[in-house]
Amino acid sequence: MMNIEHRKKNREMCTFKQSKGIVLFLSLFILLFTLNSCKSEFEDNSDRFKLGVFEIPAGKGFVKETIIRKDSIQISKHGDHIDTLSIKWKNNFFYTLKYINPKNDLQKDPMFVQINKLKENSYDFTVKIGFSKFSKKATMFKVK
Repeated sequence: MMNIEHRKKNREMCTFKQSKGIVLFLSLFILLFTLNSCKSEFEDNSDRFKLGVFEIPAGKGFVKETIIRKDSIQISKHGDHIDTLSIKWKNNFFYTLKYINPKNDLQKDPMFVQINKLKENSYDFTVKIGFSKFSKKATMFKVK
């Protein structure tokens, strides 16, 4: 009688261990599948916005602006105005602009630009002038 109970308990323990192993295997499989499927839509090649020709469309406090970036220089064309700024990248998502020949006191302050969201051929950004509370949001499109 004791032997039968002992065998029954052994069978239950084996079944429990097998169930525990299956649950552990499935949990690991689901975790790995989830991590693998969480890849971004495209690779982080955000440095593609450091050089080229860009455009900010008119609207939300901005006039249409065409921007040409080469090395550490940014040339901005808006209306009949052309400005040359130095651009210094802190990383792929933050850069500072400074007018090379400021025409007024406001242009003497640096502009801090934070890239908020990358898209295939554009990015959303927030620009802050100097250390003021003034900031604007817009989208910049890469043309070339």
